[in-house]
Amino acid sequence: MTPSLTALLCLASDVLPGTLPKPTIWAEPGSVIPWGSPVTIWCQGTLGVREFYLNKEGSSAPWYRQPSLEPGDKGKFSISYMTQSYAGRYNCYYHSPTGRLQSSGPLELVMTGAHRKPTLSALPSPVVTSGGNVTLQCGSWEGLDRFILTKEGEPKSSWTLDAQRDPLGRTQALLPVGHVTPSHRWMFRCHGFYRNTPQVWSAPSDPLELLVSGVSAKPSLLTPQGPVVASGQSLTLQCRSDVGYDRFALSQEGRQALPQRPGQQPQAGLSQADFPLGPVTNTLAGRYRCYGGHNLSSEWSAPSDPLDILVAGRFPDTPSLSVQPGPVVASGENVTLLCQSRNTRETFLLSKEGAARPPPRLRSKYQGGHFQAEFSMSPVTSAHNGTYRCYSSLSSHPYLLSHASAPLELTVSGEGPQPCPLCVPVVSSEGVTDILSPSQNMSDFLASHPQDYTVENLIQMGMAGSVLLGPGILLFQAQHGHGGAQDAARS
Repeated sequence: MTPSLTALLCLASDVLPGTLPKPTIWAEPGSVIPWGSPVTIWCQGTLGVREFYLNKEGSSAPWYRQPSLEPGDKGKFSISYMTQSYAGRYNCYYHSPTGRLQSSGPLELVMTGAHRKPTLSALPSPVVTSGGNVTLQCGSWEGLDRFILTKEGEPKSSWTLDAQRDPLGRTQALLPVGHVTPSHRWMFRCHGFYRNTPQVWSAPSDPLELLVSGVSAKPSLLTPQGPVVASGQSLTLQCRSDVGYDRFALSQEGRQALPQRPGQQPQAGLSQADFPLGPVTNTLAGRYRCYGGHNLSSEWSAPSDPLDILVAGRFPDTPSLSVQPGPVVASGENVTLLCQSRNTRETFLLSKEGAARPPPRLRSKYQGGHFQAEFSMSPVTSAHNGTYRCYSSLSSHPYLLSHASAPLELTVSGEGPQPCPLCVPVVSSEGVTDILSPSQNMSDFLASHPQDYTVENLIQMGMAGSVLLGPGILLFQAQHGHGGAQDAARS
């Protein structure tokens, strides 16, 4: 197969005496060319050379064309469309006036895109403390047995790594990188290839940049939607600081991506950046941190405190939530919220509507046919007023939650409705808590609450009626007993 090379071979009118230097060879725009792109190979000698020759290792004859009429000291060999057949090792040469061959050094011309791109990751994380160590891992499912790992920017470096095959059939190679400092950027890519075609590479991996964290003041990470979100809900995380950072980066534990955003200044002394993550899916569940940085430095700040994003509704389970001694309590009392599920669940979470702090999580216990957890609040204050919900989860997926329990409103005396000492909490079969007060007739209460109350709740209401009726009977007896004594005295 004869490649369609076009050569411009430069002439000189006179040949310089003496020994001519070796020519140099290079490729433009570079020696690593994507499939289908053009490339030019240049060969440069000295004035006086009448003809340049280009040779590809493994070819039976040199590739050359008739010389042009333009004088100079370069030969130009153009490839308009890079394919696998052009990949290989080249050198160029010319003959001196004495007939001696002057040959350049080798040029490796590589074609990329012959195989699917490998993956590139940093272990344990692409976030590295200044001066720390990290291991880079390049892997492929195509059985590629060697990898080229390249560090971009200055100083530019590359490593050729032998691959190992794991039990699942994936090939991968590891490169330990030590003493990572913010003195320059740490941007990497990797390619894979087979040993028998070392100049035919895969497409490049996605770029991987190491984020070098330092000791400058940590920013804050929050979300307007709260830590518990529903699938499909739009989610935005906000990183902010009073340091005045020019840019911010967001990391998710276990993920390699480190999205960056320029800092905005909504007010003097405050900088922030929003990270819109789009509609919520399972992959967005996890632990996040953010970092601040300045444009003139490769060093980032200390990490923010972690923010857990919990995705609800991912398990077909709806736990129940109840409260003891009741939903209306006095300040200073001890309150216990009980979350229960009939399904096997390892942990339960208790969420308070509008709370900024992450919801507490407790390991479940099996008792009375239920998996349950007791969340104690002792003693309660007006700060405990609010609406609560609980969720169940599995330890294998700690950031994916069940459906929410029915909401439970907790009222602590001192704020909001005043407590009613004789009111009795009644929970419907739908989990809605209502209050039966002394002034309400039982039939009026049921008429105004047309829910399907369970037998257990009707019994509770009956007992409540008995409790409320008791003081009335005693009062009636006291009044009539006193009147009977007066009549007896008159007689």
